[in-house]
Parts: sequence; structure tokens; C-alpha cells
Amino acid sequence: GKLKELVNLWNEELGKHYPMREELFKQNSFDDKNIYLSGSAIALDNDNKIIGFVVSKKWNEDNCPVQLSNRVGWIQILLVATDHRNQGIGQKLLEHAENALAVAGVQEILLGRDPWHYFPGIPSECKATNPWFEKQGYINNGYDYDLISHYSKELTSPMPIKDKVDFTLLKEMEKDELLSFLHRCFPGRWEYEALHYFNKGGTGREFVVLKKNNRIIGFCRVNDPESPFIAQNVYWSPLLNRALGGIGPLGVDSSERKKGYGIAIVEAGIAVLRSRGINDIVIDWTGLVDFYGKLGYTKWKSYAKYSKSLD
Repeated sequence: GKLKELVNLWNEELGKHYPMREELFKQNSFDDKNIYLSGSAIALDNDNKIIGFVVSKKWNEDNCPVQLSNRVGWIQILLVATDHRNQGIGQKLLEHAENALAVAGVQEILLGRDPWHYFPGIPSECKATNPWFEKQGYINNGYDYDLISHYSKELTSPMPIKDKVDFTLLKEMEKDELLSFLHRCFPGRWEYEALHYFNKGGTGREFVVLKKNNRIIGFCRVNDPESPFIAQNVYWSPLLNRALGGIGPLGVDSSERKKGYGIAIVEAGIAVLRSRGINDIVIDWTGLVDFYGKLGYTKWKSYAKYSKSLD
């Protein structure tokens, strides 16, 4: 029952810009092993109706081959119903989360940016929230964006052609090669996300790889409605009444940079999604607005990054 009620409150407050699905809320707020229960709480009114909640996280996957820092804690979402604001409820929820995270040894709290996050910061639609968090000691560290591009059906997006390299979809048997490439070149979150992708039944169709002499030197993650779980760049697909695709993360081995491979691997990802009949594509959580602008991507959503040091 709680899941439904939390999702309903979310949609009453944020649904116009960030329509929540029960499947996504369960995936990111119930099933993530990094949920920190003692730092999460629900506020009820006198009729036991949920009027606010906070979800906080700290690293808790000690058996995972990838380790994120246990000195960082996250507030995934802090939400209070509009008609119950300015009564100190948000403050109580936040203090509850911060105290619990401090007890757990967390030294820095980030708003959003958690494993299985919703937002990389405070969404721009919630402007009044920024000064509120600043009063509680949070510092603004700049902005990140979700970008979008709409393609007309008639327009084709061909695979890029580059000398001496190939762009292909990952084959299931190349899983270990991809993971060791990520471990070497992009340790941390991207490696973590790829591990979970395979654990959740991914077969490779969500990764375009760039190969040179048959070795992986770059990758681009592509998501669509067929993907094995709801990936971050298609979280808000209910906003469009048609299939939404997503691109990213992506990267090229640092020893192979400055050769135009970065933009080419993005083009390869676009080509794959377009060949699957997808005409709307999102690139989430990025600061590289000009880079993707070259390919016709424009700002769709923007987020203010915030952190607070607890020491």
C-alpha cells in the first residue's frame, strides 16, 4: 500500500514534469541495496495519510566488485505535500536523514546523484527548493542537464564510418571484455551500472562498442522501451506519448582521444536507436551542452547540484 501512496504523492507534486511509475519507484527506492532505512522516513497527518517523505542512501554493497565511497551519503528525494509546507515538516525529515547519515560515518551529503537516482540535483521546476536547502547549509556546485533531440521519421541516421575502427553492438560473450575495459578506463559508477545491467538480464543490446584491432576502446550505452529495466535517460518517457530512447553514459579510452571517436560513438548510438524506430532521444545528466549541441541536442531539463559537508 505504501508504494502506491508514495507514488501518488509524488505525482500530485511532481507528476506534471516528472511522471512517476510504480515500477520505477520500486526499482530505485525500494529495491536499491543502498537505501538507508534509518535515514529515511515518512510524515503522516492525523488521518495517517502520507504528507511527506525522505529517502536517503549510503553505500551498502560490500560484496560488489565495484566500490563507491562510504564517506558520501545521498538524499534521493525529499518531498512534502504543497498544502503542508512551511510547517517545519521538511526540516524534520531532513534533520532525521542528516543525523542518521552522520551516525553512519558519512562526511558529505549530495542531493540526488545516488546509485539508482532520480535526479542529478534539484530540478529547475522546484526553484523555491534551492534557497531552502541553502539555509540548511547546502552549497550549489553548478548545473547539469538532460538534453533531447526529436528526429523526423523521414530522416535516417547512418552508422559513422571511421578508418581502422568498427562500431558494433556488444555480443553477450563479450561481457567480460566490456567489464574489464570499464574497470580499466572508467572505474566507479559506470562500471557499477554495467555490472547491474548484466545481473538484471542484459544481453548486450544496450551497449554499442567501438573496436580497434578487435579490442574494445570505447562504449555507448543505449536504452529503449525493450531494455531490461528503466534506465536513467528514459525515466520520464511518460511525458512523450511515444517510444523514448536514451544515450549514455559513453566514453573512449583516454589513450585514443582527440581522434573524433567520442562524437562518432554518440552517432553510432543514435543510429542503433533510430534503426529500432525511435525518433526521440534523451542524453541525461551531462554538462557537455556544446558537445552534444553539435548533434542537434538541446536542453530539456536542468538540475542544480548541491552538497553539504558534515564535518
